[in-house]
Amino acid sequence: MNAPTSPHLLQPTGVSAGQGIGQRVQRKEDQRLLLGRGQYVGDIRMPDMLDVAFVRAPLAHARIDGIAKPAGCEAMVYTMADLAGVQPILAASALPGFKRSVQWPLAQDKVRHAGELVAACVAPTRARAEDIAAAVEVDYAELPVLADMHAAMASSTRLHEDWADNVFAETMVDRQIEARAPGSAPTHTVRRQLRTSRQCMAPLEGRAVLCWWDHRMDQLVMYSAAQLPHINRTGLAECLGLDQGQVRVVSPDVGGGFGYKGILLPEEICCAWLARHLGRPVRWLEDRREQLGANANCREHAYDIAVEVEADGRLVGIECDAVVDSGAYSSYPFSACLEAAQVGSILPGPYRMDWFRCRTRSAATNKPPILPYRGVARTGVCFALELMLDAAARELGIEPHELRRRSLVPASAMPYTNITNKLFDSGDYQAAMDRAVAALDWEGWRRRQRAAHATPDGRPATRRIGLGLAVFCEQGAHGTSVYHGWGIPMVPGYEQCAARFTPDGVLELRLGAHSHGQGMETSMAQVAHSVLGIPIAQVRLVHGDTAQSPYSTGTWGSRCAVMSGGAVGTAAKALAERMRAMAAVLLQAPAETLRLEGGSFRTADGAGALPLAEIARTWYRAPQKIPPGIDPGGLEVVVGYKTQPDTGTFSYACHACAVEVDSATGQVRLLDYAICEDGGVLLNPMIVEGQLIGGLAQGIGTALYEEMPFDAEGQPLASTLADYILPGAGEMPPLKVLHMETPSPHTLFGQKGIGEGGAIAPPAAIVNAVNDALSALGAELTACPASPDRVLAALAAARSAKEARA
Repeated sequence: MNAPTSPHLLQPTGVSAGQGIGQRVQRKEDQRLLLGRGQYVGDIRMPDMLDVAFVRAPLAHARIDGIAKPAGCEAMVYTMADLAGVQPILAASALPGFKRSVQWPLAQDKVRHAGELVAACVAPTRARAEDIAAAVEVDYAELPVLADMHAAMASSTRLHEDWADNVFAETMVDRQIEARAPGSAPTHTVRRQLRTSRQCMAPLEGRAVLCWWDHRMDQLVMYSAAQLPHINRTGLAECLGLDQGQVRVVSPDVGGGFGYKGILLPEEICCAWLARHLGRPVRWLEDRREQLGANANCREHAYDIAVEVEADGRLVGIECDAVVDSGAYSSYPFSACLEAAQVGSILPGPYRMDWFRCRTRSAATNKPPILPYRGVARTGVCFALELMLDAAARELGIEPHELRRRSLVPASAMPYTNITNKLFDSGDYQAAMDRAVAALDWEGWRRRQRAAHATPDGRPATRRIGLGLAVFCEQGAHGTSVYHGWGIPMVPGYEQCAARFTPDGVLELRLGAHSHGQGMETSMAQVAHSVLGIPIAQVRLVHGDTAQSPYSTGTWGSRCAVMSGGAVGTAAKALAERMRAMAAVLLQAPAETLRLEGGSFRTADGAGALPLAEIARTWYRAPQKIPPGIDPGGLEVVVGYKTQPDTGTFSYACHACAVEVDSATGQVRLLDYAICEDGGVLLNPMIVEGQLIGGLAQGIGTALYEEMPFDAEGQPLASTLADYILPGAGEMPPLKVLHMETPSPHTLFGQKGIGEGGAIAPPAAIVNAVNDALSALGAELTACPASPDRVLAALAAARSAKEARA
């Protein structure tokens, strides 16, 4: 679908058929990455560099009564008492009633989760630092452990002594569009208690940090695998008592982020202080056990939820009490309420309804802090609502897609303001669902299901086929009004791009957002090419360095295509207008008659052409040819961009799948999978498909494999990849991906944020398919992952219930 003519859309000019917006351009960055020439923090070496190993708490809740440093190594061990002038991490929220947690970089007086930092040990090698850490003796006095979120909310034990309870914050949403009239059609209510298990993010590269003090600049330099370099700089400056000009954060290549690398870590603060104190470079590279056991927790939600539907399946209302296990501390900058605060506003999904009530609570427990993970709260709310709609469809005896059709917002209603005041910008949700259902061949799988379940002896088949789907919409590129309304301390404003031509015609783009694998070096070059027509090989992206890039809140919330892409497009247009004035002088033609095509300004009669590279050479190397009156700002601009309105874009998708469940072993196998998505105008469809496939793999992990359990003492039970199961290529199903392109009227090129969508729907679609396979046996899963143990437990519960009825 072509972008419509709209005052909100910048129409690309001079777009090459092979390199502009919408083209499947191979990623520029892959050349160096595939040849092993990427530069990650772990690749950087500096003279006299020290490595850090941390002493981590073995207990989930305890007082620290004493710390004994090993004899002869006292100068190599640092506790919080040694970190003079360092302030705690305070990630507050403006939400009413929010309780602040005080998180010291190294535990002071008390530890609140297993793996919390207690001491930092430095040595010329990591191995030596770990030996020293092993010799540190800490005297702990155990305290009662709060390992379950519901028990924690009811307990008299306090995680933070100055709190009245163990809840970071509570929210309530109660909306009614219209009351049901007397004599309205009868309704049916379905209620369940659902859970998503705690997970750990597992990017290929863990967190990493290298700090040194630049005496010439009187400045801390921190190389960090970070998504939000400017936000990290702010947090570091606050904790270290420095002004922000004394902190430079450089994020080189980043091996996956997914939200985990958008957090200021205590390890970063410790390394920064040590580098300044010792006058030597200090490095910490996270190992996988640290990451799994102490640092990368996410996702744990509980829903007590009911949906009211009419007999034909129309959704009348939703009632929900949702609790998120937020762990021990509020992480900077997103705060402990990021997940729960969103639940109340996004749970209605892409549906219309008459009423909606939702209470949310962010519970504090003796677990590592919960962090934003790809999809953030959307994965949990999609799981909750879509499981409920399938349960309602089973009870009403209608197909799940037919039930949804009654309530999906129709294309004719767009733009649509939903029951929680979300402004859906554009789309055709029903068409996406229909296309995904058709691509899966839903009816064909239904026939195979009936054949597979029809055994000669009439006994239930062991290998059972099930079908499931899930529909969602994803708010991305959130603007100022959204984050200010959520009370989050990090509020995005105008996204800026600094663009300039070099004397030989290379275009340099400087952005404050940072790529962690999503191909920004390519897609941003495509945007610039679409406006200016220069080859993408002549476009260089400089990002990830606070000293060289404009301020930005960074990479999060599916925002880069919209916000960074919008900033690049606006900056490129501003450069084009400056160069048009110069070209008019050099070509001796009226500026308004010049056409910008293929990287050159051309006269109306086609007789004259002037490449942009020649204009750049003239400006820098032959300025005598430039008359007075030309903008003295020259070939360098800094512009800001914000969508109007700034409420975000809404991409959406339907995922549909077929599974086989072995009722004897509990194993689930994916047989087929189809996705129909709409990300507006796709900057690069190949990159989008890579995002979708990668997100699907992570969603399959959530649905079937990944779980970070904790025992009653708050100990993590999956601290290695032998225990924490990640999906691999062998777990990926046959896949069909269909694109729809409904441009957003609010963005520069009609593009929408889509980076997280692939991970949102799979848990709901897959568990719905499992439940469809088991429905004839009376079994139902209400939690993910759908592990063999959970499947067998659901079957056993169904058998027990059947025997009780007999």
